[in-house]
Amino acid sequence: MTRKTKKVGSTGRFGPRYGSQLKKRFLKVENSMNATHRCPSCASPKVKRKSVGIWNCKKCGLSFAGGAWIPVTPTGRSAARTTLSLEDQRLGKTRK
Repeated sequence: MTRKTKKVGSTGRFGPRYGSQLKKRFLKVENSMNATHRCPSCASPKVKRKSVGIWNCKKCGLSFAGGAWIPVTPTGRSAARTTLSLEDQRLGKTRK
């Protein structure tokens, strides 16, 4: 017996419904959601998704809020960079 879901993976459960492009997009999101990610605290690859936007590190026990499908979203990275930059500017002005 051969595998029926070589191309479509876990989206094979949808059968012929919803179209191939939507199923490919969903497969990409689902695979990234279920993958292990690096912990921001201990840097071990043990972070798993608990529920929508809540992530938990199995090594150090850190629970933190993140994106719905990935722990750190591109928008979150951008916001963190901006915050660091503004903080550096503020500290630089008070030192002078």
